[in-house]
Amino acid sequence: MTPSRRLWVLETTNQALEAKHVHARMAACEAALESDYGTSALARLGFNLFGMKQHTHPVYGTLPLPTREFLNGEWKQEIGQWVKYENLEECFADRMATLMRLRSVYPHYQAALTAPDPETYIAEVSKTWSTDPARAAKVLAIFNEVFPQDSSGDVHFTDAT
Repeated sequence: MTPSRRLWVLETTNQALEAKHVHARMAACEAALESDYGTSALARLGFNLFGMKQHTHPVYGTLPLPTREFLNGEWKQEIGQWVKYENLEECFADRMATLMRLRSVYPHYQAALTAPDPETYIAEVSKTWSTDPARAAKVLAIFNEVFPQDSSGDVHFTDAT
């Protein structure tokens, strides 16, 4: 990992902490994977680090961009309608609000929100969040590279339960 990518994850962790995102360090690693360390068009143009698709009742702006989805065992191209945020704090806050709002619909979100450690969090949230079957392993690899020695020091906001 390059020093600039490591620094991006550490700085993004601070944004996640400010937004009280559960397992903030792992959330920053998710953002790194989803946004290619903040360099994707979605991240650059819309401060959208998680690939948040537009909500049924939009609160934020919309940014139409191409995407790849893993559906029925293969990758497919389509145009997605993405949420466009004003800043990263809005992005992390909306991510938490989405997990909280949908935790009764998607049991994996509830399991992620109450996960005792970052590894369990990423395994659970990835079961529903993404169509990429290897997402959790990819995020965990980033986490282990940036935070190699200790997962127990992750900040976990218990008010998410």
